[in-house]
Amino acid sequence: MNTRVKNAALALAALFLVYVAWQRYGWPGVVAVSGGLLMWLLLHFTRLMTVMKRAANRPIGWVDSAVMLNAKLKTGVTLMHVIAMTRALGERLSAEGEEPEVFRWTDGSASSVTATFRGGRLQSWALNRPAPSTAP
Repeated sequence: MNTRVKNAALALAALFLVYVAWQRYGWPGVVAVSGGLLMWLLLHFTRLMTVMKRAANRPIGWVDSAVMLNAKLKTGVTLMHVIAMTRALGERLSAEGEEPEVFRWTDGSASSVTATFRGGRLQSWALNRPAPSTAP
């Protein structure tokens, strides 16, 4: 579903809830539903700020283990979910504002995961591992 359509549907659902609360319970219903919606928004805002605060303390594009990140990724998760998993912002490989967005996370062994996001949701990803060195 398109992000704009989804946002519009959420706004209409919230207005519908407020309308139903007004019809059934009057002002006390409007206050109760509005309070619930405000709490929901504050919870999401708090999660966003927590994720970004943790990501700010790590280097861009860093992950503890690219192999573990590769195993945990699922198609359709949001970029914010991946940032929360890695606790770091991804290194942007695509141009600013270009679709699809491509980000890379690299670990200490030079293994990396390159993830492609379309509309803010994970479309595909690839694990890149360095060639093993042959020491005599």
